[in-house]
Amino acid sequence: MQLSREDEQFRDRLRRWLAGSLTGRFAALRGAGGPGREYEAHDERLAWNRHLAAAGWTCLGWPAEYGGRGATLAQQVIFHEEYARSGAPSRVGYLGEELLGPTLIAFGTPEQQRRFLPAIRAVDELWCQGYSEPGAGSDLAAVATTAAPDGDEWVITGQKIWTSLAHVADWCFLLARTQAGSRRREGLSYLLVPMRQSGITVRPIRQLTGTSEFNEVFFDGARTRRDLVVGAPGDGWRVAMGTLSFERGVSTLAQQMSFANELRAIVSAAEANGLIHDPGIRQRLAHAHIGLKLMRYSALRMLSNAEAGKLSNEAYTYKIFWASWRKQLGVLALDVLGPRGEIAAGASYEWELLPRLFLASRADTIYGGTNQIQRNIIAERALGLPRESRAP
Repeated sequence: MQLSREDEQFRDRLRRWLAGSLTGRFAALRGAGGPGREYEAHDERLAWNRHLAAAGWTCLGWPAEYGGRGATLAQQVIFHEEYARSGAPSRVGYLGEELLGPTLIAFGTPEQQRRFLPAIRAVDELWCQGYSEPGAGSDLAAVATTAAPDGDEWVITGQKIWTSLAHVADWCFLLARTQAGSRRREGLSYLLVPMRQSGITVRPIRQLTGTSEFNEVFFDGARTRRDLVVGAPGDGWRVAMGTLSFERGVSTLAQQMSFANELRAIVSAAEANGLIHDPGIRQRLAHAHIGLKLMRYSALRMLSNAEAGKLSNEAYTYKIFWASWRKQLGVLALDVLGPRGEIAAGASYEWELLPRLFLASRADTIYGGTNQIQRNIIAERALGLPRESRAP
């Protein structure tokens, strides 16, 4: 990807803004949040995210007519690189900004766009994603949650699970079955549901890391307005797949920068205890570095093709590649730390960065589509192999 003079000027402005803003009340937020650490300083990170918004640093890739900056792909890449490099905290408005916002721009009505996009851009409303269910995780087409019309509203009954940040969300975008008797991809609708109501119960799930950043969510006669369906009723599968495609967008580069920070921490630990001179450890560190570079080049190719209107096979392989790579990185982290990596930093079950990396990476090959499901997708969609037989 070639960077223009304007792109480099954009980088310089952003770098100076971040350096000047991560001071004072925000200085202590450097490195806060992220996978397995979403509990950290939530209110302070929310204030930081709103500070970003006020300065025009949210929703960069959105078209200007929808409140974004209309930034080029190169500028979006620069933003995520510099943001991660600065140590700025994990953003709390990610699900609204990176997933729902682009979905509403692509599929929403003008009324829905006017109602929700400004609040997402300003980080005034937080969102969670209601996809997975106890019997429908990677097999999303098996969704059993129902939504029945009742006058001017939908009445929602069912359960969602592994719902990240549901405990702090104001709204949920969820997939529900709105056509009685429908099966698989048919009869699903994509609904926008307010979380602050008596028909919704949120129950945190305690993780290996000791935190509870995701939850079970129970819908017992929960309600939302009849017009808060994105796309036509019954067209939810197409809209949901659109959301998943946005999840593989430019923000993946920010994820890679976070991975690079983790790899640097492992190298520093190896330098500190002398294992940097062990040939086996050095070889594994080299493989990790090479894997991270390949991940970046594949993501850039994938994004460039998407911007040109082409779907490349890298899009099918990206998730399984990074999830498997990071799982191995977690093992390498503990091998470098040795017995010290098995001891929590405090009595409240607080883990330092590298042990937490090992624990959190256990889930990487499960959420967002298990590795088994990803292999099926690669076989059937990328390689054109016969579809796996499925029960009717």
